[in-house]
Amino acid sequence: MRHRVAGLKLGRDTEHRLAMRRNMAVALFTHGQITTTVPKAKSVRPFVEKLITAARRGDLAARRRVIKAIGDPILVDRDLKASDRRELAADGYRVNKYHELKDGPRVVKKLFDEIAPRYADRAGGYTRIVRLGKHRIGDGSDLCVLQLVGDEEGPQVSGDYSRRRDKANRRMEFAAGKRKQRTKGAEAATATEQAPPQEEAAAEPETEATEATEAETSGEDQAGEASSKD
Repeated sequence: MRHRVAGLKLGRDTEHRLAMRRNMAVALFTHGQITTTVPKAKSVRPFVEKLITAARRGDLAARRRVIKAIGDPILVDRDLKASDRRELAADGYRVNKYHELKDGPRVVKKLFDEIAPRYADRAGGYTRIVRLGKHRIGDGSDLCVLQLVGDEEGPQVSGDYSRRRDKANRRMEFAAGKRKQRTKGAEAATATEQAPPQEEAAAEPETEATEATEAETSGEDQAGEASSKD
């Protein structure tokens, strides 16, 4: 019997599953909401809420417990290469001349200083799962948004939740344009093939009229010769 063994396996071994939960928790604390599948959202939700509960205490033991669970990663909530070096330096980021990250603010500090104080008067239930009614491109899994309560307005809910989805939409639009071009080309070729028979059909009455005129002329000539002989 599975005594004291809670949670979903998610088709992963222990190390992979723990690393996945740690990465998803860091992304959630960084951006406020993430898009994932429903089983993974249900799996990481208790893990995240326990970390927030520990951060609400705010003591050194709680900080060490959170660092043990998710590490002490750098908070990267922007595109560093698209940002100015002076702005990054003002916000505490340190990058080299190639805009490679060297040091910066920490996720744990944001959790203790910004996220946890928002839920000081809330006894649990710091996150919510919003089903999107959409499916993942690869395997068709149901997608949802796991978000912190209070971060309802964000890019994930508005629909811009996946670069892969945008790329797939652009690919579909490009393919649709190519299909339209091929259809127009086929229609033009068909019209070109059908045009010569129509011209020949239009030329046939002219030929028949010419032949009839020539026959009438020859008939008149024969009649004139016969009358002259008489």
